[in-house]
Amino acid sequence: KHTIAAKHVNKKLLRREQVLQEIRLLQNLDHPNLVKLLDTYETPNSYVLVLEMADQGRFLDYIVSWGNLTEEKVALYLRDILEALHYLHSWRIAHLDLKPENIVVEHASSQPVIKLTDFGDAVQLNPPSSYIHPLLGSPEFSAPELVLGQPASLMSDLWSLGVVTYVVLSGASPFLDESLEETCLNICRLDFSFPEDYFQGVSPAARDFIRLLLQGEPERRPPAASCLEEPWLQPRAGVTETLCAHTAHSYPPSYECVLFIHDFP
Repeated sequence: KHTIAAKHVNKKLLRREQVLQEIRLLQNLDHPNLVKLLDTYETPNSYVLVLEMADQGRFLDYIVSWGNLTEEKVALYLRDILEALHYLHSWRIAHLDLKPENIVVEHASSQPVIKLTDFGDAVQLNPPSSYIHPLLGSPEFSAPELVLGQPASLMSDLWSLGVVTYVVLSGASPFLDESLEETCLNICRLDFSFPEDYFQGVSPAARDFIRLLLQGEPERRPPAASCLEEPWLQPRAGVTETLCAHTAHSYPPSYECVLFIHDFP
């Protein structure tokens, strides 16, 4: 028996061509840190994508369930995400919706494997590209260029990873405010800090990694391949693990997507 996830896309909400674009991208992708597309079909009201199911569920839920989060563990998880981004970007594909809800966990071996899912916003940016990504929903993890209606970039994903790293290490969100407008302003002004209430015990190297990714100009953010060489992300055998101070905090609320889970023999 194996478990799959079926993503149901309402035909009233998305054009057929948009769904076909996601399907075409997924059919051509094959990487251990990306959720695989297994099959597709239609119902009268929905397009249905049958996807590989990660047995440990969503990333933040997994972290909370295991507790005792350390920087070393965070670095291990981030390496998986960066491997996925490096693969996507080598095909000139930008995910453009990288956030905790679209990161899942599988225990295929002794170590958890982190995988990216939901390619509904992904696009191939063949140069010269001037693709403007429509900003829908919360911009909490969106790069400044997307908020400003400027052309999307592969480096837009690296900004989003910076926000994800901040959230995982602190349990807080760097730019989220009371209104959509205030959140967008915070992003465009690079208005973030590291409050000690949330970052007590988080190392300077971890904070520097976040700063490296949260740069306003896309060209100043390092590509995924360079990030994988960052000292903070390297395995540190024999080093005392640093416990993240935020383990007593709860994570920001999730933005739920529609997934139906099925078991098949």
